Amino acid sequence: MTSGRVEAAGTHAETVRRFDELVAAFTSLSEPSDVSAFLRDLCTTAELDAMGQRLQVAALVAEGLAYQEISKRTGASTATVTRVAHWLRFGEGGYATVLEKRS
Repeated sequence: MTSGRVEAAGTHAETVRRFDELVAAFTSLSEPSDVSAFLRDLCTTAELDAMGQRLQVAALVAEGLAYQEISKRTGASTATVTRVAHWLRFGEGGYATVLEKRS
């Protein structure tokens, strides 16, 4: 892994199948209210909060804020900030796509 690029999530066949089904479920939804309902049925409040926090962290990392400042503003640990920053830089581009579409 010399480029810093991270392997795609999961190589176990069942994990890959479940991931693909989840992606298909999300892409089948076109209405924000349907996405919201699905997320609320699928995830716990803590999971939704954690994902929302990671997106908030990604936006602040993209703005170039210091990790300590991001941690203070979001309540995320510096380990979470570092992990999100890593995925923002070396992941699949999902964070960047979402952040671009939001702006």
